[in-house]
Amino acid sequence: MAQLINELSEKTCSACRVGAPLASATEIADVLNALPHWSAIEVDGIQQLTRIYKFKNFVAALEFTNLIGAVAEEYGHHPALLTEWGKVTVNWWTHKIKGLHENDLIMAAKTEKIFQAIDSTNL
Repeated sequence: MAQLINELSEKTCSACRVGAPLASATEIADVLNALPHWSAIEVDGIQQLTRIYKFKNFVAALEFTNLIGAVAEEYGHHPALLTEWGKVTVNWWTHKIKGLHENDLIMAAKTEKIFQAIDSTNL
């Protein structure tokens, strides 16, 4: 499963348009199996990928938020980020298609790789 995450995290998001295909249930299940701390939720009838990341304090949580924000801006695909003392909640979905697209799977994998990289630096 680590291979799937590595493959996804190396991909680039494609421009998404209204009517683009949603990610299949199999694609979503495969990613969730590879990312066990992530889950699929439904918010206002829209499926999203979500994860809560834990940190030692607010500064570390904010630094992670800024890293995710920079990557989101780079790829033109933006999550919902909730930064609190000691934790950051990340939700990915595609607004234009009101659900999950391959871009969301890619960005969840990229988010996880960023966390793994900074976790070793003890944020």
